[in-house]
Amino acid sequence: MLPVHTRTLPSQRRVIIDTDAKNEADDQFAIVHGLLSPSLDVRGIVAAHFGMRPGRSERSMLDSREEVDLLLEMMGLTGKVRVENGSPYALPDELTPILSPGAELIVEEAMREDEGPLYVAFFGPLTDMAAALLAEPRIAERDVTVVWIGGPSYGPEPAANRPEFNLANDIVAANVVFASALPVWQIPRSTYVMTAVSYAELDEKVAPCGELGEYLVRQLVEWNAAHARGPMEYRALGDSPAIGVLLNENCGRIVERPAPTFRANGSYDLDRTHRPIRVYETIDSRFLFEDFFAKLRQFARADRRSPRTVDRFAE
Repeated sequence: MLPVHTRTLPSQRRVIIDTDAKNEADDQFAIVHGLLSPSLDVRGIVAAHFGMRPGRSERSMLDSREEVDLLLEMMGLTGKVRVENGSPYALPDELTPILSPGAELIVEEAMREDEGPLYVAFFGPLTDMAAALLAEPRIAERDVTVVWIGGPSYGPEPAANRPEFNLANDIVAANVVFASALPVWQIPRSTYVMTAVSYAELDEKVAPCGELGEYLVRQLVEWNAAHARGPMEYRALGDSPAIGVLLNENCGRIVERPAPTFRANGSYDLDRTHRPIRVYETIDSRFLFEDFFAKLRQFARADRRSPRTVDRFAE
């Protein structure tokens, strides 16, 4: 039987991944998971910025691009998956798009005829989606769904004393997208933080999976060592739910809510709302991570037999 990542399925979801890949250490897991999933036709990866903060990189989008390129190299996919640079910074206002190759990729795929639905998964800010919408408003009339890891809880969040990170990096863009007619699947902070994996589990299930598995674990542990406050032997793989819901729409409890407006401080203004959106209140971590672990093991076995080759991406 063929490993799952080499299978050809009768149908696929057309997907673009927009990722602030070098922000932390979890985007990497989600990117690899998406690329190893045969039901996802990844039409491209867009490198996203992750804001301008004291002590952080001043070239964040380019850092993300370098990380995406590194992952593709380790997977033997260099030149086989389209990669474009997104905006290097947040939108200046709700009327001015920042044109970038990444936004142009979104417009190109959204406006294709007879290609079926398009899903654009955002692991960071919504800058490139908002820019694409502002540059080509007809996107709002197309069959395009935005899947976003971002936004605060809709209920009490006693541990959260600052704006949700992905939202804070471009509140203007979030308001452009949430006020549009596009379907949105939102995975807020209260849901994505419930995806913790321990070092012990990663050591057993990911690190033994060749060069790629070793790198995924090492960069996560190194990130924690540099940034964690206090002892820590786990990390939430908070971007992975975006892949989980693309593989299985029912990978969590769904509620429908009016799309809110975001205040400048990152809170919801529920008095100014728009059309209903889908919000995931829970995520099935068992399905999500067991699927990833299995696909990574299969990839590592195939990679040892044929180094740096993934058959379904072959020319």
